[in-house]
Amino acid sequence: MKKILMAVVLSGALVIPTVLAQDRPAQRQKNQQKRIKEGQKSGELTRKEAAKIEAREAKLHKDIKDARKDGPGLTPKERVQIEKRQDKISQDIYKEKHDAQKKK
Repeated sequence: MKKILMAVVLSGALVIPTVLAQDRPAQRQKNQQKRIKEGQKSGELTRKEAAKIEAREAKLHKDIKDARKDGPGLTPKERVQIEKRQDKISQDIYKEKHDAQKKK
């Protein structure tokens, strides 16, 4: 009985990180959208800067949807590529929010 219980607990511990990793790109997109909106509201992002970043976010979102169509989810390679692109977008949001331009 203890062996069965231990096997169930271990299998659950292996499945949960995989499920959470599948949602990570979506959560990051939500966080980045929030940062963009906050930047627009505070005047740290101009309309042009926000539109440029939003276009890249939209392209990435489309690419994620397309990648998920061809299988049960994202492959590890796709996930790494998506995370790198999200990292770059995140850096660009920071740079644009902290440059000298202000909303007029």
